[in-house]
Amino acid sequence: MSTGYHNNYQKRFALLAQTGEQVFHARDLANLWQIKENNTLYTTLKRYVRRGLLCRIYKGLYSLVSVEQIDPMLLGIKALHEYAYVSTETVLIEAGIIQQSIDWITLVSSKSKKFSIGKNNYWSRKLSDKFLFNPAGITKKDSIFVASLERAVADMLYFNPRAYLDGARLINWQKVKKLQKDIGYPLTPQRYDSSKSKRRGA
Repeated sequence: MSTGYHNNYQKRFALLAQTGEQVFHARDLANLWQIKENNTLYTTLKRYVRRGLLCRIYKGLYSLVSVEQIDPMLLGIKALHEYAYVSTETVLIEAGIIQQSIDWITLVSSKSKKFSIGKNNYWSRKLSDKFLFNPAGITKKDSIFVASLERAVADMLYFNPRAYLDGARLINWQKVKKLQKDIGYPLTPQRYDSSKSKRRGA
């Protein structure tokens, strides 16, 4: 390894370390390393992958660690390379509102896309920007945006008003209704009204 190559490598990976990130898009690396020519960029990336300094984990997506060491939710969001958050089935299953299992992580973004990375499967539902960028009911956890239970319900009903929810009685429907209003989603009174009727008859 030449001295010039070694110095370049050290500087480039020092810059990566400063970001505190583990996963990078090729274009992000080009900007960070100030590489303007695509041929130079991809030749450099191939060399680093061959030497085991970087892992190529998806189309144009690279990491400092193997895919197994990356949070699957973060990986899916990074692959979309735009604002996205975890919602719908993934959140509702974790909360016990949906009881059947699924083999994909559900995201909401401006893209409708199904894809796989390693052993992880993803489904991104497309949402209009006027709803997507409304932060109501969304929190950030370890660099990942995640919908609250009520936001996940509101999202689910927006995409499928007739979606079956096993644990409907566990949902705070007043919070869902308020979120629907705050976000601008159509209201679904048949869902909260029927829930009230069931509780009265219980």
